[in-house]
Amino acid sequence: MKLLTAERIRLLVPSMSLAVLLVAVFWLQPRTMSYTGLNLLFNLAVPIALATVAQMLIMMVNDLDLSMGTFVSFVACVTATWVQTDPLIGFAILAACIGVYALIGALIYLRNLPSIVVTLGMSFVWGGLAVLLLPAPGGVAPDWIRAIMTVKPPFAPMAIVASIGIALVAHWLVMRSSLGVVLRGVGGNERTVERAGWSVLRGRATAYALAGFFAVLAGMCLVGLTTSADANIALRYTLLSIAGVILGGGEFVGGRVSPIGAVIGALTLTLAASLLSFLKISPDWQIGAQGAILIIVLAVRLLLNRSEARGAGQ
Repeated sequence: MKLLTAERIRLLVPSMSLAVLLVAVFWLQPRTMSYTGLNLLFNLAVPIALATVAQMLIMMVNDLDLSMGTFVSFVACVTATWVQTDPLIGFAILAACIGVYALIGALIYLRNLPSIVVTLGMSFVWGGLAVLLLPAPGGVAPDWIRAIMTVKPPFAPMAIVASIGIALVAHWLVMRSSLGVVLRGVGGNERTVERAGWSVLRGRATAYALAGFFAVLAGMCLVGLTTSADANIALRYTLLSIAGVILGGGEFVGGRVSPIGAVIGALTLTLAASLLSFLKISPDWQIGAQGAILIIVLAVRLLLNRSEARGAGQ
């Protein structure tokens, strides 16, 4: 009986990383071991987790989205302006954005374009639209979004409860549903999917549309937490989402992802920022320190993968 399989490693490494960081934070700041303390530690975890799931869906079909941060920023600007003042127009814009994401996925496949180049170009489009909409920080979060994001569940903070819910929904969608099987097949072996009678074009467009949907939720949740918006409010989400997927056991090729691991990876990166602040590390160095944490975790996963491979060969 194998104790360490590839699937278990995908969950074990991010879970251990989160546990180690949590223990370190509790040791440095014992006051964080409370409802209020956990709420402050994971305050921004929900939008990061949603953006990470969105990036995971793109990576699941062997692509990469370099426009994630600017797109979430644009959604935040739309939410703080149009959704607040005229909900019908606001939601129509957000629905159109999801449709644009589907078209991007179809275009990349039909023209055999590099996803990095296309999404990098789209990052300038989304960023420009966000600046046109909100040249300066402003806007107001809709009351109903603010109310949802500030709910206080009885046993655990909203951020933790919502993150668990996001992980379960993403796990069912990707790992349990028939649609998820097809989408993972598109990333794993397109020819097999075509032979089974499924459209690769439709699969890629669907994956991108779902990614756009989760990214829209990320932008809306972010506004609910910050109460206002800015054209540059989520620029770091591009790198954070990629790092969260990789930290959570995902890979760049083969359709190999772990939805629960991706959410745990997002929580780990959120907690890492708090840990570095408690260690009084300058914000200028925090991005580099987060990168070092990511490298260490990946090294541990590589060692576990090699040990599992050796055990399988014996």
